[in-house]
Amino acid sequence: MTDPDGLSTVGRAVYVPDSETLVIADVHLGRDVASRVEAPLDGGRDAIDRLEALLEGTDLAEVVVAGDLLHSFSRVPRGVERDLVAFLETIEDGGARPVVVSGNHDTMLSGVYDGEIHAEYRLADGETVVAHGHEVPELPAKRYVVGHDHPAIEIEGRKQPCFLYGPGALDGADVLMLPAFTRLAPGSTINGMSGSDFQSPLVADAGGWHPGVGDGEGETLWFPPLAECRRLL
Repeated sequence: MTDPDGLSTVGRAVYVPDSETLVIADVHLGRDVASRVEAPLDGGRDAIDRLEALLEGTDLAEVVVAGDLLHSFSRVPRGVERDLVAFLETIEDGGARPVVVSGNHDTMLSGVYDGEIHAEYRLADGETVVAHGHEVPELPAKRYVVGHDHPAIEIEGRKQPCFLYGPGALDGADVLMLPAFTRLAPGSTINGMSGSDFQSPLVADAGGWHPGVGDGEGETLWFPPLAECRRLL
């Protein structure tokens, strides 16, 4: 299969042409600071640099973060506010408007971000709703774009982030689950996972979901549904 109709996957993000919108999920600013072990890279700087690269040469109306912009439950680690400002300014400098959807890690977000925080967000195409994915969305939609589970797939012993696409997975609506935008998240290896293994309640039957993996040249390679391709992985 190719990218789901009306969507264009790129890197760890998805572009919705009819809404001139880029959607990313699970940025987790502060994950490196909150970790008890030394992180292999500056998570904030890395996320900002990769976002800047995605925005280069585009003409977007908005960039939507599908939850977990922060990685904070009880306090905001030092330096995270600086990274948050730089992250949002990168979007604005690219000519787009930042839109923030709340995730389960964003409990401290309202203390450092004075913009509107959405529980769910309907895109301008009228058909797509962005949510984090830790709860079943309330807004009706033709398709949902979510994050939350940080899907990854192991192929020939190598683990890499992936998209997951569930046609008709939520009451007949399609669902696209994005990989974590942060490269500090190890990801949940989906190869042998059943629906009950996912944290998101949107995944009931994992066997019907298609994994999609970047080919390193900007394209996404889509696999058959997990129930069919597990024996090949």
